[in-house]
Amino acid sequence: MVRDFLRNWSTKVETVPGLRQSGALPYSVVDGRVAFLLITSRRTGRWIFPKGAIEPDMTPWDSAALEAMEEAGVRGEIATTPVGSYRSGAGTDGSELVDIDLYPLRVEAQLDIWKEMGERMRHWAILPEAKRLLSDPALYRIAETLHRQLVR
Repeated sequence: MVRDFLRNWSTKVETVPGLRQSGALPYSVVDGRVAFLLITSRRTGRWIFPKGAIEPDMTPWDSAALEAMEEAGVRGEIATTPVGSYRSGAGTDGSELVDIDLYPLRVEAQLDIWKEMGERMRHWAILPEAKRLLSDPALYRIAETLHRQLVR
């Protein structure tokens, strides 16, 4: 059984053509320390960053900013260049793969009431805690990349 699996296994994973999402990497710099805003996913409850499908007639970064507003209740200045990309499961059962570009979002306002507040938790974390909380190592590596860019 394992032998059959390994015979057909490949390191190359194909995503559905045109299936790409965008997300925000919300951050703030306070007293020279960078903090990242993590949220829980609705499906698994794991710590992630806001993400979703790119809205029609919106740029990927504006769509990412909208996701941050809806999912985390924050708004701010969104970058137009992603800091990194990662691959994740999509769909109701997570069986489809999707590539997600993360755009840095410097948080300027955090709302007390937002669209998905009853469905998610949010938590500010500095890099070491983010490493411990984030379920996907790729998310930590992207946060680490942004951290290095911000503390030069």
